[in-house]
Amino acid sequence: QVQLVESGGGLVQAGDSPRLSCAGSGRTFSMYVVGWFRQAPGKGREFVAAVSRNGAVPDYADSVKGRFTISRDNAKNTVYLQMNSLKPEDTAVYYCAGFQDPYYYGVRKKLEDYVYWGQGTQVTVSS
Repeated sequence: QVQLVESGGGLVQAGDSPRLSCAGSGRTFSMYVVGWFRQAPGKGREFVAAVSRNGAVPDYADSVKGRFTISRDNAKNTVYLQMNSLKPEDTAVYYCAGFQDPYYYGVRKKLEDYVYWGQGTQVTVSS
């Protein structure tokens, strides 16, 4: 079992480039696929990005492709979400999530595939 803790959110200006971090506990962090999801006020939780266990395979939602970059450092048990060119519509609570599969080397986009969730970090983008 892994515990995930997000950090790096806050109030930013449109066009800013903050970085979110997702820190995981335990010595088996490299066995987890990790994704970022977000939930805007009044909307459902949606997929943002995910990265494979070894960091070699990232995937993104169309709405953030070319602006956001996901990466991971398994030595530090941390996954990052670099967000560039932020827009007001990126305002949401951002969650990191993970699932463990030592035999899976890809990524998944569905919420229901992810077992462990962090508490979320608020990102508010002002225009």
